[in-house]
Amino acid sequence: LPAVHLQESTLKELVQVAPSVKEQSVSSTQMDEVTPAATSGTTIKSGLGVAESAGQGEEEKSKLEKESEHEDESSSLSDKETGAGEHHHLHLSSCHECLQLENSTIESVRFASAENIPELSDDCNSKLEEKNDDCLARGIKRVSLAGKPPNVLIYLGSETAKVEFEQVKSILQECIDAGSYTIYQLHEEQVLKAPWIDNALLLIIATEEPISEENHKQFMKFLSKGGKILGFSSSFTFDGIQIKRKNKLKKTVHELVVSKMDSTEIKLNLLLSGYIFEEVMKEDTSKVKTLSQLNNADKDTVIVHLTYGDSGGEAVLTQAHLELDINSMDVQTEEDFNLLKISNTKRYEVLKEILISLGLSCELSEIPMLTPIYLLSSDEEIHLAFLKWLEGNVGAEGLRASSNVSLKFVSSCESKMEITPSLMPVITEMGSFSSEHFSLKTYQQNLHTKKLGKILLFTEVTTTTMNLLDGLMFELPEEMGLIAIAVQQTQGKGRGGNVWLSPVGCALSTLHITVPLHSNLGQRIPFIQHLVSLAVVESVRSIPGYKDIDLRVKWPNDIYYSDLMKLGGVLVNSTLIETTFHILIGFGFNVNNSNPTICINDLITKFNKEEGTKLKALTADCLIARTVTVLERLIDIFQEKGPNGVLPRYYKYWVHSGKQVRLHSEEGPIAWIVGVDDYGFLQVHEEGKGVESVHPDGNSFDMLRNLIVPKH
Repeated sequence: LPAVHLQESTLKELVQVAPSVKEQSVSSTQMDEVTPAATSGTTIKSGLGVAESAGQGEEEKSKLEKESEHEDESSSLSDKETGAGEHHHLHLSSCHECLQLENSTIESVRFASAENIPELSDDCNSKLEEKNDDCLARGIKRVSLAGKPPNVLIYLGSETAKVEFEQVKSILQECIDAGSYTIYQLHEEQVLKAPWIDNALLLIIATEEPISEENHKQFMKFLSKGGKILGFSSSFTFDGIQIKRKNKLKKTVHELVVSKMDSTEIKLNLLLSGYIFEEVMKEDTSKVKTLSQLNNADKDTVIVHLTYGDSGGEAVLTQAHLELDINSMDVQTEEDFNLLKISNTKRYEVLKEILISLGLSCELSEIPMLTPIYLLSSDEEIHLAFLKWLEGNVGAEGLRASSNVSLKFVSSCESKMEITPSLMPVITEMGSFSSEHFSLKTYQQNLHTKKLGKILLFTEVTTTTMNLLDGLMFELPEEMGLIAIAVQQTQGKGRGGNVWLSPVGCALSTLHITVPLHSNLGQRIPFIQHLVSLAVVESVRSIPGYKDIDLRVKWPNDIYYSDLMKLGGVLVNSTLIETTFHILIGFGFNVNNSNPTICINDLITKFNKEEGTKLKALTADCLIARTVTVLERLIDIFQEKGPNGVLPRYYKYWVHSGKQVRLHSEEGPIAWIVGVDDYGFLQVHEEGKGVESVHPDGNSFDMLRNLIVPKH
């Protein structure tokens, strides 16, 4: 293989975006060379992308002014016919228009992305809420260290506003430590009667309607006793500040500059309410602090911090919609959708910053408990054959030992089963299985393979699916294709050994495949990650009606929305035993977890709005099965025809058509991306120099700065 690789890019400018989150990184890729001379039992890691860390460190476009002109930028390549033995290059002539386009700057946000913000169950709150709407009246006492019970109240004015309450509550639950606070709605009739003033830590005012004088007095009394108020696009103000209508801003998406506690600034795009804040000249204006202004000529103030009284009362008031996600707004244009989605992680960052400044804890809540694994199969016959194989291949008490995770096979779920990261029970009786997040029937209906993905190890919560199969995969008969699927992972494997907590709504799995060394794919192992990325994209875009959902592949191993935001990634570990590669493919992509980045169902909702269609939302069980089905077919084609059999399909969906990059350094010569060579490495064309291949190593090809450093 060509020994050319990319130098790891420096990311100094990103180091301090999110000091409060411990485990973050900007994705990087390593692809060690795979040589056929590997001896028996050698482990080779190839194409370590972001395993199942769908959305991690997603790269973002910061200049979208030309977006409308760019819409066709990554459409399919010309179907230029080539001779039978000729390699499918991406000819520059086939995308001449692309080359004229401005090469947009792309930055990466080193912040809590999909893996850092789990979607927390709201059981603890909804139970209380349904049964105890009058519990505020009885004055719940759960006293925190500050002396205030940790209740968060949401006031939505006179409307019953059930939907709005759920919207605000759900974003709060994703930001604050949900185990430490209880969230209630403060109804209109409770404002003056219930003893809530002494029983709440934070009051959120999220209504645009005017606030009556009596209610305003109550809110000020709450502040005077050390309470905290957060106003979301509300008319509530006091002391040195007033609001002013500015109609031309209403329902527009605008860039804000927010000042953080550490004196750094963050820029993001948000939907505006149409009002701004103005200071009223009084003797003491030191109590008003501007936290955010619009990046416009008037530098309009849209977020302010105010203090009140001597007991620590304070308020943060905002006229930009921090509380709304993309699906709660009426977003008119694709440009607005892109601006808001790209700012989504920053929206969380700003919201957490505000909540922390008001005294709430935004530490991640406890890691969920590990759950037992269920042995499932898409095929009754194979299931019985596997159980028969198991009888002769487990030790005492059903134990199958492994250096990573030992599996203990048991027939049914026992209440006192021990589950640790190194020892996990596997329940073999399928009858007792049910999950609200995974339907075996849906998986079966969408899996059409000869071998792959037939035997499932499914669990709700595990450390990482990458560790579950290695105790079985080397000895299991080939026709019993193994796959591990989880709803959540507590130690998902990302690039550079990064660990993250993956959210509910992300499709997470590890698939086992075998590839003969002396075969087309066996000689080109780096191609596997490209085939898997393509299979994920095709799993969606091959469904009738879904072909225009803008899901794409980014070399070497990422899944993208357009060329803007990352939705998923692939991790490949290969072990050569004699003349067979045993390959574990970890893949993860965001299906239904809209926050804090973006997911496939967001793209479907957006498409339905734009096209007036009624495409159904998709589920992880369906898409994992479809991905495995497509992958098996792609591997068969590759084994028969080599790279040329699959590259036209790969190019159809990739984001790099005719993109311009710099070689060696930011001042280096300009080159154009041409395609992928026979070994899966990126080919670039430098004027007057011809085409050369580059090998991904370190930080994949650096979309941050459109930089590639070939090593000669």
